[in-house]
Amino acid sequence: MAKVGISLDAELVVEVMVLSGTNSPQDAVELVVRDYIARGHRTEARTELTDERLRETDAAPQDPQGA
Repeated sequence: MAKVGISLDAELVVEVMVLSGTNSPQDAVELVVRDYIARGHRTEARTELTDERLRETDAAPQDPQGA
């Protein structure tokens, strides 16, 4: 996998290290990014299920309305 070098504010990195419980800035930032991506995938999965249910409801035959 390709690697990318970036610059971040030191206070931000220290905060991430404390919250993630790691001793390495690289590991801390990587954990945060991986968690962010995983959350996005979980959200997509839940949203997709909801969308499918709504489509099934909309596609179901409707009772005639009105006279």
